[in-house]
Order: sequence, then structure tokens, then C-alpha cells
Amino acid sequence: MSRTKLFFYNSISTALLHIVTFISGFIVPKYMLVYYGSEINGLISSILQFIAYFNLVEAGISGAAVYALYGPLANADHSAISSIVSAAKKYYYQSGVIFVLLTVALAMIYPLYIKSTGLSSLEITLLVLILGINGCLEFFTLAKYRALLTADQKAYVISIASIVYIILNTASVMFLAKTHVNIVLLRAIVVLTIFSRTIILIYYCRTRYRYINYSSPFSPNLLDKRWDALILQILGVIHVGAPVIILTLILKDLKLVSIYTIYNMVLGGIAGILGIFISGLAASFGDVIARRQLDTLQRSYQEFECFYYSMIAVAFSVTFVTIMPFISIYTKGITDVDYNVPLLGFLFTLNALMYNIKTPQGMLVISAGMYKETRLQTFTQGAIIVVGGILLAPSYGIEGILYACIASNFYRDVDLLFFIPRNLTKLSVRLSFIRIARLFFNIAVSVTILKFLFPRQVDTYGQWATWAAIATIISSIVILTSAFIFDRQNLLSIHGRIRHILGGSR
Repeated sequence: MSRTKLFFYNSISTALLHIVTFISGFIVPKYMLVYYGSEINGLISSILQFIAYFNLVEAGISGAAVYALYGPLANADHSAISSIVSAAKKYYYQSGVIFVLLTVALAMIYPLYIKSTGLSSLEITLLVLILGINGCLEFFTLAKYRALLTADQKAYVISIASIVYIILNTASVMFLAKTHVNIVLLRAIVVLTIFSRTIILIYYCRTRYRYINYSSPFSPNLLDKRWDALILQILGVIHVGAPVIILTLILKDLKLVSIYTIYNMVLGGIAGILGIFISGLAASFGDVIARRQLDTLQRSYQEFECFYYSMIAVAFSVTFVTIMPFISIYTKGITDVDYNVPLLGFLFTLNALMYNIKTPQGMLVISAGMYKETRLQTFTQGAIIVVGGILLAPSYGIEGILYACIASNFYRDVDLLFFIPRNLTKLSVRLSFIRIARLFFNIAVSVTILKFLFPRQVDTYGQWATWAAIATIISSIVILTSAFIFDRQNLLSIHGRIRHILGGSR
């Protein structure tokens, strides 16, 4: 099957997954706010972020395993594939034990530091343990299969299994919340739905990859890149989790955590939509790099950069204009805290934009396994978030943390802008710089137009969706016109790829 076809299948399945995740991501927090309040919503978000940090004990195994599998899968080397999966399995089991111990430690310490008016210390302890079960299953059952399917460009299997799980999870939360079940019992029942994904992935991999020996001997240095991959993994966790951790430990305000997570939920939905268009591409580019096809890499990368920057220009043009009307509708009737803060809407959107600018370059770092070569820059980016957030949070609250995040992403954008052409694509830095400059110009033009057209008062989801659709059409016209004028060759190449996909493989 061609890389283009695999990209298509992965994109369609990922699109469905992100649609389901997008819908679930708005339903579940809403039910938490309505039936349990902002404090409980903030408490759960805080616990989940601590648990997310414990995932660092995975120590880059996934990234190293995926990278190590590119070559053997391309050459159909079954023996090497078995060795890599066997090594991943062993390391995941070892990491899983550490994860369990850390979760138990958190369950004992967290209630001593954070108090809730709605839950006792024992209930908070049980909640931590229950929320940690999902991570345990990842280490002991799913992780090795996820790495294998990702490297083999079969992310669509993961997507299908995840869709089943999310639907069951969301339906369970809705039903149990309406019946006013205690939040601890609710989470205990809901966690059982994760087994649906586990069963699907185990069945598929055991059937599709019958040749794999999960106990195959392997060299101790087989996944030597995992420690370098860990640095990049740390950055990802810091970027997502540091704000919530800082709000919890420095400001000790679970309602501020709830505000942060609601805004972040909206931008997470945007990230999910954008993720549709990059699903499986890291593996596809990894295959090209492994085969040393520089011409193909240069051509495909330029097409992707043109396509992706056009996509985020549309996405964030619309988001800048529509985020606050949506927040107002979503939190209507929630009176225990004020969620309507326009400055937060602007800063969250700007931060997400800055984060996504480096996606094309960051994807190539993963595809090429260049973790060691970028670890200093990765550490610096993480340090900016942590140090800046700790210093600014006491005076500026959530806004101060976002200032630190924006500065961190700006640093990494500039760094990767020069690193990738010099070390991988051998293309001119000027090409990417011009596309990024045009990205900001296109957003400025689109937002200016949309600000004049978008009504100041939007009261229902239907009205919001109608205006958001109109805004998307208008911004798409602006961005496509710009691409046609300034980047016509790549735009036409992208059009040709789309026609090829829709017309079938030759």
C-alpha cells in the first residue's frame, strides 16, 4: 500500500477519532461542572496532570521503539521486529512497576497537601488510585502494540479502538452523573471502559503480526535512543501539565485549575482537528528518511509545510474571533467562578498558534530520531515554561503562566526553523521563514475581516456554529488566495495528491 494511501486511511480514522474526542471533550467537563462543580472539575484535572508526569518513567521507550522499527518494517525483517518489540515489552513492564509505585505515593501524599470541600481525604486517595489505572494498563498491555502500529503506519487501528473506548466512557459519565453518583464511584465504574480498547488492540496485533516473538532475545543497547527520546517526552508533558501543576502547588486554587482546563479544552479541540492532517506522517517521513530519499523528503516536506501552515492560519483566524462567544455559551449557568475572561481567550489562542508553528519541523525530529541532537534546546524550552510560570503566576495568575508558555514556544519555533534545514532537509531557511511570516499576515487579515462581520452577541450553539462556519469559509478564501499567489507550485502539488487519493491508487 502506498504512503499516500496509508496517510489517507490514517487521516480518515484519525478524523473520526478527533471528532469523537472533540465531542466527548466538551460533554464530560460540562457534566462535571453542572453536577459536581468547578472545584471537583479542577481536582480531577489536577490529579490527571500529576499522573501524566508519572508517564515519564516510560523513559522514551515509545519514541525509540517506533524509530527502531522503521528500518526492519521497511525491509520485512521479522527477526529484528521481534527483538525490538520484545525489548519494548520488557522495558514497559519495568516502567509500569515504577508508575504504580509513584501513583500509590501520590494517593497518600496528595490529600495531605490539597483539600476539597466536597471530598474527604480518603475519597481523594481513592480517586487518585482509580485515575491511575488507565496508565497502568498502558504500560502492561497496550504500549508495545501502540508503538508497533504507529511505526507500521497503521494508526487507524489505534483510532478505531480508541473511538470505541471514548464512546463507552462518555456515555457512562453522562448516565452516572445524571443519577448523581458519588464522583469516586463514577470514576471507578467508568475506568472499566478502557478494557474495550485493550481487547481490540491485542486481538488485532496478535492476528496481524503472528510472526512476532514477544520473548525474542535482544541486545541491551537495542533501544539506546530511548534516553534521548525521553527529553522530548519531558517537554511534551511539561508543556501540557506544568500550568496545572503550578496552579495547584503555587496558587493552590482548584477553581483556577478548572478555568485553565476549560479554556485548554477548547484549544485541545482545535489541536485534535489539526491532528487529523498529520496522523501517521511521522512514520511516513521516517520511512523516507530511513531509505535516504532526500529529493522525496524535500518535495514532500515543502508540500506539507505549505498545507499545514494554511490549515493553522484558517483554524486560528476563526479561533481568535469565536473562542469567547463559545466560552460564554459553554459556561452559561455556572456561577461558582467567572469563566468569561477575554484576555485569557486571546493568550490561549496565541500560545496554541505558537506551539503549532513548529509542528512540521518537530515532526521531522521525531521521524529522524534526532532526540539527542535536540535535547539541549528541548531542556531550554521546558525550563522557560517552568521558571517563567513559577515567577509570573503569583502576580499574574493564569495569564502569567501563559506568558511563559508563549515565550517558550517562540524560542523553540526559532530554534527548529534553523535546525531542520541545516540537519535534515538541506532546504533554505528562507522558505520556511516566508511561509511563517505569511501565516501571521493571513491571520491578521482574516481576523480583521471577521471582527467586522461576527456579531457581538451569540446566545446559542446553533448561532455560534453558523457564524463559525461562515468565518471558516471567509478565512479559507483569504488563505487559499494567498497560497495561490505566493506558493502556487506546492498548492498545485497538494491538489494533485488529493485527486490521486480520491481517484484511487494507480
